[in-house]
Amino acid sequence: MQTENPVFADFVKLLNSAAGTIAGMGREASENAREKAKEVFGGLDFVSREEFDAVKELAASAREEVEMLKVRIAALESATKGE
Repeated sequence: MQTENPVFADFVKLLNSAAGTIAGMGREASENAREKAKEVFGGLDFVSREEFDAVKELAASAREEVEMLKVRIAALESATKGE
């Protein structure tokens, strides 16, 4: 029959306590890092992918319109020079 060694039992309890404390410290450090990242990046003005795509589409249509207007202006200028 085995008897429990009190020194060994105390040592196991100490290790379990230390493991729990270390795990808690790890969770706390992770949460603190997450909060710091939110503070740092929260102040920056990032746009969503949808907003970026919408502005990109607007810019493309504006470029097309500018090109059409250039052609129209050139045609009008050449017509007025011929008069």
